[in-house]
Amino acid sequence: MSAAQSQSTLEAKLKALQCHFTWDIDTSRSNLFRLRDRLEDIGTDDGNNWLGHIYNLQGYIHYQLGFIENSRRFFSKATEAFRRARKVSDEGPWLVVNYGNLAWLHHQLGEQAESQKYLSEVDTLLREYPSPSQDELHPEIYAEKAWTLMKFGKDKKVMVADYFQRAIRMQPDMVEWNTSHVMVLLNDLKNCDKPQEEEILEKMRMAKEQDPENFYLAALELEQRAMKGERIEDEARELARKVLKNPVSSYSGMKTLLRVYSKHISVDEAIDLAEEALEKHPDERYLKRCAALCYKWKILFSRDSPAKQSMIDRAVSLHKEVISLYPHASLVKKIDLANVYAKSNQGLAKAEQIYQELLEMDLEPAGKQLLYNGYAKYLNAARQDTHRSIEYHKKAVEIQQQSYFRENSIKALRKIRETNV
Repeated sequence: MSAAQSQSTLEAKLKALQCHFTWDIDTSRSNLFRLRDRLEDIGTDDGNNWLGHIYNLQGYIHYQLGFIENSRRFFSKATEAFRRARKVSDEGPWLVVNYGNLAWLHHQLGEQAESQKYLSEVDTLLREYPSPSQDELHPEIYAEKAWTLMKFGKDKKVMVADYFQRAIRMQPDMVEWNTSHVMVLLNDLKNCDKPQEEEILEKMRMAKEQDPENFYLAALELEQRAMKGERIEDEARELARKVLKNPVSSYSGMKTLLRVYSKHISVDEAIDLAEEALEKHPDERYLKRCAALCYKWKILFSRDSPAKQSMIDRAVSLHKEVISLYPHASLVKKIDLANVYAKSNQGLAKAEQIYQELLEMDLEPAGKQLLYNGYAKYLNAARQDTHRSIEYHKKAVEIQQQSYFRENSIKALRKIRETNV
């Protein structure tokens, strides 16, 4: 076989692999940086059953961002994490995606012998551990693909739910797969009819029984019950004590629990809980982000009397910290900071300055749409400038990208038109 034919065969094998390099993943740099931050906030506690998947995705993200040595390190950590988590054997189908990633990485770096070695490893695993269902991928592959694509937007939710269902059907004893599948279904609960809603809530109850130490799921279940009018205050406070004892993680349930407090108990209690968590872990950026969110809810959306200047000062301080700690995902927090400033005694000038600086930035269409929608609402609420508010809502709508912000601007324009008829 000639060198050209050999190269062509290698590339065909690589393209046939099931791994992050062959899945439909958004590789825009802004999205990758945001996702990198989210994965770091999950934490690396050894009890996390998704640790191998987290490292795998981090390896891919770091490769796409050009951090090659970090990419190697994370793919190696993924290998070790899978081996520790699946105690029955060092080798198994759970390594297929990881070895596929390594085959791609070495190929992209011109290390063809290493790439070929991992291709052979994948072939061996697929022969030794065939899928229980003919013509379908192995359930371990479906589960990792579903977990990964969960992180890349709502447009993939149908596919993600299908992959989890396939994995669970073939291997129903994997608790974390059932839990993650339920979380996917919960995200779309408000769009379901009554029979579908009851089916999803029953699956959630079953998942909670199977996974009693999953406080994230417990917080989601409390939220659903509270939305149905149940009194959940005592259970929420009890769950908060448990969450505070656990390692800090975006999977801990803290953010969901703060949302439950703020909507169904008291936003002041939500602030107290966030501050208590920060007192225990003063250097955790994720908790600073949660606390900033609580102060935003209190200052911008509470129907109580206007917030005291001391509370606004605390909110400003937290938002500034969060912006510095998440430099690649700071657009939303800068908008929040501007809106918090607008509620203070002398803050309108600072709010306007932040918005003007943001409007001069070279943002991707999704970022522009978010900004135009936010600025339009600020102009209407803080400046009472309906004319310019309409102008920026129209700018948001003109960006042909379906999103909450576009729909929100469309609703705002309709409401303004109906009011002025």
